[in-house]
Amino acid sequence: MIRVRDHQDRAAFAALFRHFAPRVKGFLMKSGAGATLAEECAQDVMATLWQKAHLFDPARASVATWVFTIARNRRIDALRKARRAEPEELDWGPEPEPDQAEVMETQQETERLGRALAGLPERQRSLIERAFYGELSHSEIAAETGLPLGTIKSRIRLALDKLRHEMM
Repeated sequence: MIRVRDHQDRAAFAALFRHFAPRVKGFLMKSGAGATLAEECAQDVMATLWQKAHLFDPARASVATWVFTIARNRRIDALRKARRAEPEELDWGPEPEPDQAEVMETQQETERLGRALAGLPERQRSLIERAFYGELSHSEIAAETGLPLGTIKSRIRLALDKLRHEMM
């Protein structure tokens, strides 16, 4: 390792590679990595060993400790990357123009619904408007109008049935 660190000795690196690459791969596979991921991580560890050889300090750790620490960190990075959710696709730019046929159909349905609502008896229409446009619960409508809750529910159910038949 000293020859790699001080002289970028390719033959010394080849010897380190032959010795450590299979051991790193085995270490990673024992820690739960699949064969492909272990192979990729081992290659990355060995490339890091070459690129960062100048950081090796024999006073701080042995070569094996240094190599397996790098391997452990690469494994942690791989796990984090695998657990990271893919970002949602962001739609950039203007919204696409709506299909004119759909716009026309929606407009026609809105008009049909308006006519169907207008055709309801006043007592049913006012309750539907309070429930859906005013976003009031049946109990809140009963409290506002003074009508019994059962009457409110019956009128709204009858009105919805009439609207459903008109819209078919």
